[in-house]
Amino acid sequence: MDQVRPRELDYLSFTFCGYRQEGGAMTEVVDLRYPAGDLLVVSGLPGSGKTTLIRRAVAPLDAAGVPVRCVDSQDSRLRLERRLPGRVPYGLYRPVARLLHFAALRRALRAGGSVVVHDSGRVGLVRRWLARGVRRRGGALHLLLLVVEPAVALEGQMRRGRRVPRRVFARHRRAMGRLVAGAAAGRLPRGVDSVAVLDREAADTVRIITFG
Repeated sequence: MDQVRPRELDYLSFTFCGYRQEGGAMTEVVDLRYPAGDLLVVSGLPGSGKTTLIRRAVAPLDAAGVPVRCVDSQDSRLRLERRLPGRVPYGLYRPVARLLHFAALRRALRAGGSVVVHDSGRVGLVRRWLARGVRRRGGALHLLLLVVEPAVALEGQMRRGRRVPRRVFARHRRAMGRLVAGAAAGRLPRGVDSVAVLDREAADTVRIITFG
């Protein structure tokens, strides 16, 4: 099997070898396919590789040729950085960057079509707001959890040149721990139709993320 249709299963479990368990057989993961018009939230620790996965694997068009919108908070931050003089600390303009990100999310929801969202997963309220928005237009919300060791995420932060404060990172770790533990127990977060859990090796086996 070279395609996974997450809506067919409530929970997709990926091992550290990049394989998934289905009916007692291990199946290599190649494609992740979601229904057209649905919304996929990619969550993980800061530095875990969410942006990398989205940029590498998400197909630009769905099966009907409709553009897939990707909303990444890093894009909002970079657009704002280009307008600021010199090296202004991120903490000073973080609230504005967040407002720009939420504005982009609202535009994507109103535009219709398939959407992929970069989200840390720390604030469940954001996820529930997205779920309500996509349900109002007849779609569903899916969650992809990218799970890496904290040390790996910290290395990712160093490579991108922006380190999350220790206290904030600890909150991210606790939130991700709750999401992963719930998924492992077969519990879907409120408003979520399916959950996929990938470690770094499993994420590397995903060739493409498509809709339709």
